[in-house]
Amino acid sequence: RVIDAVANLDKVCECFHMPFQAGDDSVLRDMRRGYTYDSYMKIIRKIRAKAPDASICGDVIVGFPGETDEAFQRTLDLMEEVKFDNLNTFAYSPRPNTEAANFDKQVPPEVQSDRLQRVQALAAKHALERSERYVGKVVEVLVEDRNPKQGNEVMGRTRQGRQVFFQGDIDELKGELVNVSITEARTWSLVGSMDIC
Repeated sequence: RVIDAVANLDKVCECFHMPFQAGDDSVLRDMRRGYTYDSYMKIIRKIRAKAPDASICGDVIVGFPGETDEAFQRTLDLMEEVKFDNLNTFAYSPRPNTEAANFDKQVPPEVQSDRLQRVQALAAKHALERSERYVGKVVEVLVEDRNPKQGNEVMGRTRQGRQVFFQGDIDELKGELVNVSITEARTWSLVGSMDIC
C-alpha cells in the first residue's frame, strides 16, 4: 500500500528509506532483523516496478560479529543489485548489555575499517550513477535555504530528495517550488539553473 501511494499520489514524494544492515542471511539472523536478502529484494523490485524513478536510501553495518569475508561479499552484492541513491554506512561497535557484545568471533577493527572503506567507495560510485540520471532534465525543486558556501546560490531538494544547488535569491525563493534544469551531477548533489520557461 505504501509503494502504491508513493507511485500514484502526486502529493507524496518518490523516496524510500529501506535500511538493510547486511546482505547475508546468517548475519541478519544474528542481528534479529526478521528478513532475508531475498525478502528485502522482493520489496525493492516492487518499488522499481511501480515507482521506477523513486530514490532508495538505506543503512548498512559492516563488521558485525561473525561476519565472514563471504558474508561481507553478500552485502556488496546487495548494494550492486539495488544501487542506492544514498547509503548511511557504519562499522559495528559493541554496546553494553547487548547480546552481540558477547558474541564470539568479533571482527578485528582493521577488518572493519577496510570493509567500511569498501562499502563507502561503492556507495559513492552508485550515488554518482544515480545523480547522473538527472543531467539534461528539468526537475521540480523545493527551495530550502541559501548555499552556505556560495552566497548567490540557493539549495533545495528534488521530489526524490536529491540536493540541488543553483543561482537564486533566497529571500524570493525560500519555500517555493521551482523548475531547475540540471547541468551537473555530483556524488551527493546536483547543480543546475532555474528554468525560466
